[in-house]
Amino acid sequence: MPKPRNRTLDRLSDRIARAAIAAALRLPYERRLAAAAWVAAQLLAPLLGWRQRVRDNLARIRPELPAAEVARLARAVPANFGRNLIETFSGAEFVARARQSPVAGPGLAAAESARDAGRPIVFVSAHLGNYEAARVAMLARGFRVGVLYRPMSNPFFDDHYAAALETLGRPTFARSRRGLAEMLRFLREGGALGIMIDQHMSRGAPLRFFGHTAHTALSAAEMALKVGAPLIPIYGIRAPDGVGFSILVEAPVGGDTAEALTQALNDSLEAQVRTHMDQWLWIHRRWRAPTPQRARAAARMGP
Repeated sequence: MPKPRNRTLDRLSDRIARAAIAAALRLPYERRLAAAAWVAAQLLAPLLGWRQRVRDNLARIRPELPAAEVARLARAVPANFGRNLIETFSGAEFVARARQSPVAGPGLAAAESARDAGRPIVFVSAHLGNYEAARVAMLARGFRVGVLYRPMSNPFFDDHYAAALETLGRPTFARSRRGLAEMLRFLREGGALGIMIDQHMSRGAPLRFFGHTAHTALSAAEMALKVGAPLIPIYGIRAPDGVGFSILVEAPVGGDTAEALTQALNDSLEAQVRTHMDQWLWIHRRWRAPTPQRARAAARMGP
């Protein structure tokens, strides 16, 4: 059984996080983003072991990278995370900028056709650049985009996080039984869903990502097949100034099964990560082995 959470510690960490965010929000917008990037890269990254995690992932996936580039990415990746975090809590200021992002790509016409016909759409993104910028930009273009999110483990801070997500656009669906039911109803009514698939899922399918096994959730592809929606990769790529974005809408992926569709999504993301190495969340333990319970179950089931 999971260990019960320490509610006193949760309350304390929630107050500290809220106070830090409130202090950052007093800064002008561009200085706020720069400050959040600095704190994440120079303070949090060494304290929380993020730099070493970036190095470990790169040693596995891109061992040919020069040491200087690895060192740069170990700083740049946490910096992008810091910018993303404070952008989420910047509300109308972030929305005003993200709405102006140029939107282009071979999948835009397909997405607009589905929208105009009242068909559901499943947009698939990742922790690359800022995925919320893509959602805001598509909302500005007349798409009804709901987002599926994973609630924070700290229940006190989760209330703050969920409220921040809603200021960027509605509807939002928590990853829960009720949230999933509401999300499916929204899709069937012709809505568009934004979902990310680039995190390790111990019960996911053992697909390939950067040439290694990465257990990946099939849920986005399964939902698209269930409701007859195009499955469209979309990315909010951060501009060189660190503030603006360009939104890339790729062509809908094809495949007869959820596994084939999801592998196509992994391939799409890999190509974008190779182009924007410093904008993906190399902090995440993406290539973990499945849990012992999952491995034993797979062994019993056979091929």
